[in-house]
Amino acid sequence: MHDPQACGIRHSSSMMSIRVLIVDDHALFAEALAARLSAEPDFEVLPVAQDIRRAAALIATEAPHVVVLDLVLGEESGLDALDLVRRRYPDVRVVILSGITDIDPMVAALRRGAVGWLPKTESADLVAQVIRSAAGRGGWIPPTVLGEVLRRLLTGGDPDGGDLADLTPREREVLQCMVDGLNRPEIADRLGLSANTVRTHTQNLLAKISAHSALEAITMAMRSGMRPSNPDDGSAM
Repeated sequence: MHDPQACGIRHSSSMMSIRVLIVDDHALFAEALAARLSAEPDFEVLPVAQDIRRAAALIATEAPHVVVLDLVLGEESGLDALDLVRRRYPDVRVVILSGITDIDPMVAALRRGAVGWLPKTESADLVAQVIRSAAGRGGWIPPTVLGEVLRRLLTGGDPDGGDLADLTPREREVLQCMVDGLNRPEIADRLGLSANTVRTHTQNLLAKISAHSALEAITMAMRSGMRPSNPDDGSAM
């Protein structure tokens, strides 16, 4: 099993009860996944939605923290559902769980605000880990395509993105640690801060640069010239 903290953005999971909505038109698969995730003590799994209309209604009334979304919903596109969620409910985190494994739709979904992508062949245990990561403002993409996905995100441009110049020196330090691949406890240890303070700085910098996820923030930082540092020699941008 792949470790979502080793591939992608690494964050500690929250201890809150995570409300999860599965949006998938494959009823047997979705119900089986819902039953499996319901066994997780920190999850509250909502009724499955099989189309965008039902998903929108459940999000409005049940306020999920994480939506697990297929990209194909019968005649509808999961990207349309993703756009609806990001437009109406920007605090809801979206993880793509799809039988589609092409990189192009993966990159499109990440650019439109998804924070994670998993193929349906992955285990329910990994799905649960990624949901926790997403709820904690982390994200995950398959390690086998991580480099190519980041390359495409870096060359794609984001005219609506925020300006790194708006960040405070401390927020830039936190962002640099994120670029270095550190999770929240590791950032706290490096900078001599509490985990809660790191969380606050992370949320503030994401808002300032208009990033929907840590992955997007790192992409924007690298597009602006920030690169992984070598902590042994004290270099950082």
